[in-house]
Amino acid sequence: MTQIKTLLISPPRHLAAYLALGTGIFALSFSAMFVRWANAPGPVTAFYRLFFSVFLLLPFFAGRLKTNPSLKSWLIVFPLLAGVFTALDLGFWTASLSYTTAANATLLGNTAPLWVALGTWLILKQKLAPAFWRGLAITLLGAALIMGTDFILHPRFSIGDAMAVSTGLFYGGYFLFTERSRIHFDPVSHIWLVGVGASISLFFANNILQNPLTGYPAQTWVVFLATAVVSQLIGYMSLAYALGHLPASVVSPTMILQPIVTTLLAIPLLGEIPSVWQGIGGAIALVGIYIINQSHTRSAPQSGRVHSRSQVEAPNA
Repeated sequence: MTQIKTLLISPPRHLAAYLALGTGIFALSFSAMFVRWANAPGPVTAFYRLFFSVFLLLPFFAGRLKTNPSLKSWLIVFPLLAGVFTALDLGFWTASLSYTTAANATLLGNTAPLWVALGTWLILKQKLAPAFWRGLAITLLGAALIMGTDFILHPRFSIGDAMAVSTGLFYGGYFLFTERSRIHFDPVSHIWLVGVGASISLFFANNILQNPLTGYPAQTWVVFLATAVVSQLIGYMSLAYALGHLPASVVSPTMILQPIVTTLLAIPLLGEIPSVWQGIGGAIALVGIYIINQSHTRSAPQSGRVHSRSQVEAPNA
């Protein structure tokens, strides 16, 4: 609390960091819009989002080849494997947008901190605070309202909701490899290698699914490039800057604004107006995610990570 008060008392010092945080949230909130506007299979949009970002980041990555010997060692397997899980994460999330609303996909995808914390409890045997279990119960109640309403109104939508929730499981795998990767690689190198691993994985996935990678109109290619620039580069780099100047206890809860901004943007841009029960369920789930984020951040105050789908070092939305 003292840390947060200090930040608020001296806003000029942290003004740029807060602006970067807001920019990152706003940029990532457009992710679902780009998937819809592309008018292409979700995994294809995910592929070009990462594929184009690899080339856009290449000038910043190239100089690091001479300064970090780890880039020429077997250690690159960690960010590359993180990229494989990123491909599964983004592939399922973008595909879910064909079956459910942008608001639902973004909100349910943000349950990732829940799955990561449960994974650390089950696999790493780390004790979870009582606040986590309270947050878990509240989040599941909100998610049940969202998914239950969708199933009653449009049974087909429940498939998309389930796919959106499952992305958190793949994020958990990404997180485990990222923890190891970031020991040896700076954020730019890590993000670039993750992009390479994810692009290769999505290339093969789209071929297996027989999704065409060519033959799209010019407007679709513009959207592909826009999602790489806005969602992948501006979104991630802005949050990376914010995390370098603000504590996780400030950034992590603030990331919950992303589903809210996505929901608001989807009303005029996609014509998606949430029902009353979906709104109530979303509000309840956001409270639960906030509590989970807070409890997880307190248990690892020095981690510098944001355990959410929109995490700086995790592709997500």
